[in-house]
Amino acid sequence: MARSLRFGLAALACMLLPAAVQAHPHVWVTMRTELLYAPDGSITGVRHHWAFDDMFSAFATQGLDAKEKGKFTREELALLAKVNVESLKEYDYFTYATADGKKTPLTDPAPDYWLDFNDSILTLNFTLPFKTPVKAKVLKVEVYDPTIFVDFEWAKDKPVQLVGAPRCKLDVALPREMTFAEGNALSAIPADQTNTTMAWGAMFANKILVHCP
Repeated sequence: MARSLRFGLAALACMLLPAAVQAHPHVWVTMRTELLYAPDGSITGVRHHWAFDDMFSAFATQGLDAKEKGKFTREELALLAKVNVESLKEYDYFTYATADGKKTPLTDPAPDYWLDFNDSILTLNFTLPFKTPVKAKVLKVEVYDPTIFVDFEWAKDKPVQLVGAPRCKLDVALPREMTFAEGNALSAIPADQTNTTMAWGAMFANKILVHCP
């Protein structure tokens, strides 16, 4: 059980893909996100719901004890959730925020994080509080893996919601399409190597933009 999320992703890729066709990304996440606001209109946190692809879900739960075959309770997944959340700290939880153009730091997840397992899919649920709640006319939250090892995409239905927000305008921006040349260059990186020479993640970020009066 003592495996980090990143170690698990790399191991999964090496097991599932022949060396000749290994390519980035290796794990796919479908996400829903909520921005949490206080009564005074300041934003207090970002709540994520990340559904992993079926292959990673199967790999991550392999060997876990369960009372009912093929099903896992939150309690049975608690240790795996802890390992996953703690391992994401090194990567800033793939979440980056600015308020009125200034970087606004997020802190470690609130302790009420958990994993769900439904229809063979693992979903990681966690909340990142802002270090200091902030009021902003323009808030931008980006979600991406700088190395493009993990591919993030918005859920088609209600990908982002504002919880308790004042009268604000919400926009959700999709990443631009990768060019053929970029895709070829990225696919040439072996699965067991980190994409450090082409840190394009920010170029393909999923973006949340909130404009408040």
